[in-house]
Amino acid sequence: MTSNQIMFAIFSGIIVLFSILTVTTKRILRAAVYLLFVLISTAGLYFMLNYQFLAAVQITLYAGGIVVLIIFSILLTSHISEKFEATEMKKSIFSAIAAISGAILTILTILQYPFVASQAPAKEVNMDLIGKSLLSYNVDGYVLPFEVISILLLAAMIAAIVIAKKQNAK
Repeated sequence: MTSNQIMFAIFSGIIVLFSILTVTTKRILRAAVYLLFVLISTAGLYFMLNYQFLAAVQITLYAGGIVVLIIFSILLTSHISEKFEATEMKKSIFSAIAAISGAILTILTILQYPFVASQAPAKEVNMDLIGKSLLSYNVDGYVLPFEVISILLLAAMIAAIVIAKKQNAK
């Protein structure tokens, strides 16, 4: 086994383990911390694939921004020691069936796809062009959708905090 394969196995194991812990833990703050480990390990996979820009975005935007926002929301709306309610057996069974069905469908789709290695030479990456196209308002620009989504997320976060505070006041 090469060192890349070992690192891939480590990152994959961390992602699978902490993904399961994220959805199965009863403590909400621990779920957010487990999600942080998943997102950082995903960035590690991007670094292994030499996608440094995508890995940096993964760490700064998702691991840094979104998880911190989730943790602040948890701390503003509930107690740290608060636990999730136990799920009914019926819901657990249907969730397991849905997860297994999705996994089987994904695996079958991947196994049936004929992956063919490209013979084309690698293209030169121009970071200046990528940055300008991402920060433009043109066809390939993402500034306007990013701003709209950020306002929507802010409004949803404020509404969630207001609703949670009203329920605690009763």
